[in-house]
Amino acid sequence: MINEGAKPLTESELEIMEVLWDLERGTVRDVYEILLERRKVAYTTVMTMMGILEEKGHVRRRKVGRAFEYVPSRPRQKVIASMVEEFVSRVFKGSAGPLVAGLLKDKKLSPKEVAEIERLLKENS
Repeated sequence: MINEGAKPLTESELEIMEVLWDLERGTVRDVYEILLERRKVAYTTVMTMMGILEEKGHVRRRKVGRAFEYVPSRPRQKVIASMVEEFVSRVFKGSAGPLVAGLLKDKKLSPKEVAEIERLLKENS
């Protein structure tokens, strides 16, 4: 099921979610300070984006003292899996074969990743 009711993440939203998954929970200030170490970003932008993530159902917030604390609503792996499923559905009409073949052909996978794919293929056949 694609995104289990939650709307897809933009690149900026995914970046914020990655921070929250690593922290497990955090305030706008927590996320802002981590993002600021990576690139220039406005506090108000982070605050707006986290509000959007709440509206989309990706985070829940609760009042802690004078601030709101945000917690991811879904585990990282489930979100990534649904994003991949949505991508495969949209770009490859639901067939992952051309995606995997393209990655293998263009050598975008490490030998460890290829071994893992081979293991999964044997396990699922």
